[in-house]
Amino acid sequence: MGYIMELRKMVGSRPLLMVGAAVLVVNSKENLLLQLRKDNGHWGLPGGSLEVMESLEDTASRELLEETGLSAKALELFELFSGKELHYIYPHGDEVYNVVAAFVCRAYEGELTAQPEEVSSLRFFPLDALPEQISGPDLPVIKRFIEARG
Repeated sequence: MGYIMELRKMVGSRPLLMVGAAVLVVNSKENLLLQLRKDNGHWGLPGGSLEVMESLEDTASRELLEETGLSAKALELFELFSGKELHYIYPHGDEVYNVVAAFVCRAYEGELTAQPEEVSSLRFFPLDALPEQISGPDLPVIKRFIEARG
């Protein structure tokens, strides 16, 4: 999160518009990959903020690899998300209004490996048995994905 961290040095915890990508990784059993975040203790999607000169697809691929050890073979744009539902205040006080490009990834390779700095655990969940504690900005994305499946 280099670009955002540089901005934080100038603006402190004031609200920022943060553009990023999230990845809905779905396995062959139609289960969804979630990561247990260390910063807030909630489950969420792999993803993160856009860096300067990076495409949203590149952000999705980079964050997926960094946080889970998986390399996307293919990403499909699912939907764009923004608005008050994606407002978030981090546990340390930084405030953001997220603009998120959500991608679906069904083709990937690698071995699940949690990034020790940010992720406590990685697990695939059936869509009808998701954990209760889901990170706020990821909840609308996951709900819409479930609705779209129908």
